[in-house]
Amino acid sequence: MRKVVVTGMGIVSPVGTGVDFAWKNILAGVSGVRKIDKFDASDFASQIAGVPVRGEKTGEFNPDAVVDPREQRKMDLDIVYAMVASDEAMRDAGLANGGYDGDRFGVSMGSGIGGVQTITDTCSELIQNGPRFVSPFFVPKAIVNMAAGYMSIKYGLRGPNLATATACATGTHSIALAADLIRTGAADLMLAGGTEAAVTPLAVAGFSAMRALSTRNDDPARASRPWDAARDGFVLGEGAGVLVLEEYEHAVRRGAKIYAEVAGFSMTADAHHITAPAPNGEGGLRAMKIAIDVAGLKPSDVDYVNAHGTSTGLGDVGELNAVRELFGDNGTCMSSTKSMTGHLLGAAGAIEAIFSVLAIRDNIVPPTINLENPIEEVGDFNLVPNVAQKRKVDVTLSNSFGFGGTNASVVFKRVK
Repeated sequence: MRKVVVTGMGIVSPVGTGVDFAWKNILAGVSGVRKIDKFDASDFASQIAGVPVRGEKTGEFNPDAVVDPREQRKMDLDIVYAMVASDEAMRDAGLANGGYDGDRFGVSMGSGIGGVQTITDTCSELIQNGPRFVSPFFVPKAIVNMAAGYMSIKYGLRGPNLATATACATGTHSIALAADLIRTGAADLMLAGGTEAAVTPLAVAGFSAMRALSTRNDDPARASRPWDAARDGFVLGEGAGVLVLEEYEHAVRRGAKIYAEVAGFSMTADAHHITAPAPNGEGGLRAMKIAIDVAGLKPSDVDYVNAHGTSTGLGDVGELNAVRELFGDNGTCMSSTKSMTGHLLGAAGAIEAIFSVLAIRDNIVPPTINLENPIEEVGDFNLVPNVAQKRKVDVTLSNSFGFGGTNASVVFKRVK
């Protein structure tokens, strides 16, 4: 079976646009959660979110530098995020100017919801003014696979083209599917990841109606607090993460920079409940076990777990119980970078995969911030509270679990 490696990465996130800038903030424990200013949220139960900061300074989201403003009018924001993140990933991989066979290069780029703002705006237009006022760009702006379509068009990628929509597991599933296509010979290179632009009135109202979101509106930076006794729900976030995955020998032949190997991955289902995890995180436990087995490793080989860790009551406990059962006290540590980014839904797994790869590159694990009063179940398990920890990191595992009981785990390994 062919080996798959990561050779490029790109990020648009609440803690920064650009991998280096975002990673610096993550290691420093900087929160990207703030008051919502995209719309008037004063009547909403949750008034906070993690949204990329717009601007032209380093680390700010400047889409005009990548996508013509006239073209942006044909795109929902989730597509624009994907285009900016993929631009960085292609440049990072040394592929921005071509030099590849487009027939052997594909895209696996998903979204949990897709163009929710476009759907909302178009529904209002239809109700207020009638069908003649619906834009011809409505469907291509709103559908989940259009980010993948735009990415393939921009770079001439004529290989496999697919879009996964598995709620909060989307980004990780996209990476797993892309890696499998390379392993089995359907492609040599894949752009893989997830994107989301769900900080909109409709989405915030919907998640608030479920009582899923934090309402710590007076203290946004401390609102996302996985495994803390005072957690009161997740913080909605948006952005995109894109990785260039490549067959190992192909990468070596062209002298590519290799970050890590995509060593194993898995997908499982809870078959339990539409939103609540299976008792004790059983579905996630199986996903982690399978991913580690596919990688040809043992649980004791895993140095760091980037948790799904959303800051919810049931989810935090279920994942922690599963991780403790699998890894015991063998020295594996786990943290939740969602404590800083918020929960980016379909983009979360891709961004967290990038953080997992960077932990290997730099031999450091990011913190779980706002962990001030850990829940009883934590015990002495190392959740990297509040401060990043320098340690040897050769193998990482990243978890993503979604509504509908869908689970995904991916294992990254240092290439030696």
